[in-house]
Amino acid sequence: MSRYVCSFAVALLIGGGASRGDKIEFNRDIRPLLAENCLYCHGQDANQRQADLRLDVAEMAVASGAIVPGDVAASRIVARIMSEDPDLLMPPPDSNRRLSVEQKKLIERWIAAGAKFEDHWAFVVPQRPDLPSVKNNAWPRGAIDHFVLAKLEAEGLGPSPEAERTTLIRRLYADLVGLPPSLEEVDAFVSDSDPQAYEKLVDRLLANRHFGERLALPWLDAARYADSNGFQQDGDTWQWIWRDWVVRALNADMPFDEFTIWQLAGDLLPNPSHDQLIASGFNRNHMLNGEGGAIAEEQRFNVLFDRMETTATTWLGLTMACAQCHDHKYDPITQVDYYRLMDAFNRVPESGTPQFYSPRIRVGNPVLELPTDENKRQIADLEQKIDASEKAVIRLIEVARLAWETGLRADGNAADAAGLPEGLAALLAKSSDQLTDEEKRAVNQQLQKYFDDKVRSGLVKGMPEQTALDALRKQLADYRADMIPRVMVMSDAKPRTTHVLDRGAYLSPLDAVTFSTPEFLPPLPEGAPANRLGLAQWLVAPEHPLTARVQVNRIWQHFFGQGIVKTAEDFGVQSEYPIHKNLLDWLAVEFREQGWSTKHMVRTIVTSATYRQQSRLTPRLLERDRENRLYARASRFRMPSMVLRDWALASSGLLNDTVGGAPVYPYQPGQIWESLAITKERDFTYPTSSGPDLYRRSLYTFWRRTVSPANMFDASDRQTCRVRSPQNNTPLHALTTLNDLTWIEASRTMAAAVLREGSSLDDRIGAAFRRVVTRSPTTDDMIQLRQMHDTQLGIYRQDHEGALKLLGVGAHPRDESLDPVEHAAMTIVCLGILNLDEAMTRE
Repeated sequence: MSRYVCSFAVALLIGGGASRGDKIEFNRDIRPLLAENCLYCHGQDANQRQADLRLDVAEMAVASGAIVPGDVAASRIVARIMSEDPDLLMPPPDSNRRLSVEQKKLIERWIAAGAKFEDHWAFVVPQRPDLPSVKNNAWPRGAIDHFVLAKLEAEGLGPSPEAERTTLIRRLYADLVGLPPSLEEVDAFVSDSDPQAYEKLVDRLLANRHFGERLALPWLDAARYADSNGFQQDGDTWQWIWRDWVVRALNADMPFDEFTIWQLAGDLLPNPSHDQLIASGFNRNHMLNGEGGAIAEEQRFNVLFDRMETTATTWLGLTMACAQCHDHKYDPITQVDYYRLMDAFNRVPESGTPQFYSPRIRVGNPVLELPTDENKRQIADLEQKIDASEKAVIRLIEVARLAWETGLRADGNAADAAGLPEGLAALLAKSSDQLTDEEKRAVNQQLQKYFDDKVRSGLVKGMPEQTALDALRKQLADYRADMIPRVMVMSDAKPRTTHVLDRGAYLSPLDAVTFSTPEFLPPLPEGAPANRLGLAQWLVAPEHPLTARVQVNRIWQHFFGQGIVKTAEDFGVQSEYPIHKNLLDWLAVEFREQGWSTKHMVRTIVTSATYRQQSRLTPRLLERDRENRLYARASRFRMPSMVLRDWALASSGLLNDTVGGAPVYPYQPGQIWESLAITKERDFTYPTSSGPDLYRRSLYTFWRRTVSPANMFDASDRQTCRVRSPQNNTPLHALTTLNDLTWIEASRTMAAAVLREGSSLDDRIGAAFRRVVTRSPTTDDMIQLRQMHDTQLGIYRQDHEGALKLLGVGAHPRDESLDPVEHAAMTIVCLGILNLDEAMTRE
């Protein structure tokens, strides 16, 4: 069953007025059926359309006689979907599409009721709906809860109780900063009698410097951010400068409309600042192919297509890639629309391939060069050494030149002056008092020129001072090429004529087009320029129906595991009809009218009673709402691998929580990049970091596109835009969290801490458990953990070398004052705690 048919079934199950004889809604009940079964052949794409019939436009469907409002018998569509003749049946049997008996009856009922069409809900500007009335007025804490509770009550359900405080603080820390709370913070919150204790905790976390790091993770996936280009050469880049800007912007709660404009068109703002130019790097995070056989212009178009798809997915929630070649088969996006939008991006002075600054660094112009203070110091130091070395060489050469010239003037036959110009040799044969002033000047000039052209290189060739000078110059050139950050940014310095491309082939241009927005969406705001800046302003205009909806849906997805619209990447006509459409619209309007404040939207969600519920899945909810689309409980889902790694480091005390900076290289399997070393032009040895850099947050791990970090098993490969992260539970998950160096080192470091702090076994196990899970262990928990400890203690008493080997994992020094056998046993207990389902799950 496809996602669209499945969505329809869910709507019937829990949304479902039409299934009970209630009023049929076209968008909710009929459009999904047509989109899934009919529009491929009877939709917008004229090249694919059969029988010149469109079923997505009321006027055309009615004019053709396929649908006769109010008359089921006269509607040809009914005869075709009900036919038992395979030659007449629609959808055709060979299409692998089927309408169920219930779906066919639903279409009949819709036609009988007048066959009222509606514009696709997502293409209509959201209006703030009134809050629905509810029976249980004591439960709602805000508008979100009214919408959720009204739907629950309509389905005969009620909300779950509020979660315990230990669960709430852990949930908030996981969602807002991605790090565990300290035991002191947990105790303070649990014992706080202030009625506003929860809200104050939320405010503290929103102001925390790690908030931007946590909220940046899904944005980096959308932006396909990485630290290398991809493809065979996979050169390194400096795009981490853009990544750090994103973290700063989110921490500062930059309004989302401004956040949008800077990233799409920061370079086109008046007198753009460095930050505005850096922000425009959003659209330079694409892959960049520098392989020998790559055709530059073909690669430039690949970049343009990637930019279009990324922008459309991120802000519009629409799939546009198919419109490169033909009109969209489902959404009202024509091929001409696609290339008119693309014209905004077709002005960048880029070649399509990277420039090779060094064997390691490959970035594509235009770039913004941003030398650091350390860069400037190093360059000044090298320039000073070069200047001193140059002066020394010049002095030595001058001495050598005078000696050479003296010998030549003496007899005109210096050994290294063979082949002197005939006129010069004749003049040198004369004594000085026989030469005129003009002849003396000529002699001096010709001698200097001959020396520079013929003699100098031989003199300096073996000179140690010149060798040292050449080495310093090369060192400076290499340093400038490899160490000065150059972040790729946008520019409109090279406008081009944009053409519709026949089947998307860059060598087959058709009609020329200029920038414009699709006709089914509002026009550009008055006065907006016809370029990327106008595009960005259009996206955040009050009358735009998609941008605010798409963004609040992704914010909701962050806190509930999936969006109100499950297909976060697709709000088009094939998307599901949202069960909570009124809630989505309320959130979209609230987001826009409250200054596009992300922190306000986050606070609104996490302070709701809906968010604060327990996550327990009861048998009744399992039967009625397995996916938690009604929100009768809090969502429970596996934390992302990047957060799990940070959680382990922080729980152990190893975490280096420095914010921002160049990428680091924590533990990875041996020779992880070896497969890239197919040429000898650069070294692909993985440069494992040392010291505190080993323990930086996962956000700062160097992200190679061709070989992404092995211990981040569920993360995007960052090769294309991704706005919906699949939640998985694969063997890679357990293999990583049980065997990866980071988890083992974190476990032994945590074990050492609790051994030093706790006076009894129960104290030590309890402290380790709380560090990771936040709550105190139950009696059953303690029984199992004690058994694990005692078993491991017995094993390591028989295997002292095994204990030492375990405690030698990782670079962090072992506390040798601790008994190695006891330390090893407690290490396994801590590793077990880190691998508990509860430890890895956001409850």
